Amino acid sequence: MSSAPFIPDSAPFTAEQRAWLNGFFAGVFSRSQAGAAAVPAAPALMPLTILWGSQTGSSEALAKRAAKEAGKRGFAATLLDMGSVDAPRLATEKNVLVITSTYGDGEPPDNAKALHAALRTDIASSLTNVRFSVCALGDSNYVHFCQCGKDFDAFLEKRGATRVAPRADCDIDYEEKFTTWLVAALGGFGASTPSAGALSIGNRESQIDNGSAFSRANPFPAPLLTVRRLNGDGSAKEVNHVEFSLEGSGLSYEAGDALGVYPHNCPGLVNDVLAAIGCDGEEAVISPVGGGDVPLRRALTEFYDLGKPTPELLQAIGTPVGAHHVIDALATTGGLALKPADLLARLKRLQPRLYSISSSPKAHPGQVHLTVGAVRYELAGRARKGVCSTFLPERGAALGTVGVFVHANKAFRPPANPDAPMIMVGPGTGIAPFRAFLEERRAIGARGKNWLFFGDQKEASDFLYREELDAMRADGTLTRLDLAWSRDQAAKIYVQNRMLEHAKELFAWLDQGGSFYVCGDASRMAKDVDAALHKVVEAAGGKTTEGAVEYVNALRAAKRYQRDVY
Repeated sequence: MSSAPFIPDSAPFTAEQRAWLNGFFAGVFSRSQAGAAAVPAAPALMPLTILWGSQTGSSEALAKRAAKEAGKRGFAATLLDMGSVDAPRLATEKNVLVITSTYGDGEPPDNAKALHAALRTDIASSLTNVRFSVCALGDSNYVHFCQCGKDFDAFLEKRGATRVAPRADCDIDYEEKFTTWLVAALGGFGASTPSAGALSIGNRESQIDNGSAFSRANPFPAPLLTVRRLNGDGSAKEVNHVEFSLEGSGLSYEAGDALGVYPHNCPGLVNDVLAAIGCDGEEAVISPVGGGDVPLRRALTEFYDLGKPTPELLQAIGTPVGAHHVIDALATTGGLALKPADLLARLKRLQPRLYSISSSPKAHPGQVHLTVGAVRYELAGRARKGVCSTFLPERGAALGTVGVFVHANKAFRPPANPDAPMIMVGPGTGIAPFRAFLEERRAIGARGKNWLFFGDQKEASDFLYREELDAMRADGTLTRLDLAWSRDQAAKIYVQNRMLEHAKELFAWLDQGGSFYVCGDASRMAKDVDAALHKVVEAAGGKTTEGAVEYVNALRAAKRYQRDVY
């Protein structure tokens, strides 16, 4: 502490006044110093890195919730898109949470592909200083359930990282399991105890920050305005154009987002299940939504999944694992041994279905449109139906309203630059978001060129939105349209064939700053289109195989290669 007086001799005070003032300020300063020394220093926050791999935004939303909760428990959390992290960077982290989805045939999301590949190879960096835990999101109806999360969990362990909490493999209804995992993982890192009432991670995420009270947990009862068959006579497919009203909901969306739809099970299937367990449907059961009693028929119609049976159900009635659906498991007398409450306790909750939105809010204010392919087939002598895809055309209109919510997909958006070229590959119902993209660009007067690759089985019966696309070509919105019909000639032609036929021009559009988009089937089409894209870059861009990989990876890193695949 300096010995200089607070009030210098040059100040306009008498000697007595200066002495009194210097004594007064010295006392104040001394007390403030003593008080400061008595206040303990705030504990240092523990660093935490949260990596997310997401195709449609669910994992990203959970990562943000994890970061918020971690902040209440003594962590300084950093959120990182997996696309921005490589193995050497990961090796510098100390505490890591991995939250990732799986899509297609057990594949990592697009933004996680590079890190996944790096950790899979033998040259990946050592991770001996890293502590981690993994939350895997998936759908147990698929064979490779949560495969990407399982891969990351194994890769990190193999590279020497230390697991602080077991991996969580979360099904579609992930809330409880995610919450349990996060508490265990943060505790494994040495989290402090949050203040009373601070635990908020069990709350379902809000869908969009637009102030709407409606969300996944509280869907909006949207009036169903239109269901219109898009296929012509003779088509082997049933694709429907569906329109909802969002008036009064406060919900908003952007081109590229998805709409969550809550379906009801088919009444015929519900009747079969009731018959299999010897019930008439009027039995009172507890509703999983808000409690209270509801009839068993309503519970089975609105709240429970009658698709793939759970292991708990199979074990309870002694049915082999090979049963495809709940009705298959109950079709034997084993179902008669189950009381209604016992059955419901062994069923999964009926989950909403996500569909790519096929409208621009600028072109259709107050409405949202979908393009939905109905799933119908026969298996083991029984007719089967897609739950939501047949609910909408068969019963949705009769109900009047259907529960919906908006699921934001920030990783799938038209080019931010309205002058940039846009290339879209969307066969079949994959055309849905590109109808929205084109409507959006027309509405804002974007000057960028637009090229659509579309195809299906037969031109005469499967040319979805033909009149609209012709109008867009006529007014200049759609610069180029290349079509591929697989059943109109002896040799099948697909969209990837058209890409290769026009490789030179396609590469030129990319070299001009164009963005490349794909929507549709992940297991076959998207893989074939990706392979074709690499061949286009090799052939028309004069690249080696390795050079083409680097070029495509650069497109992906720049958000100029985006996919909405399922």
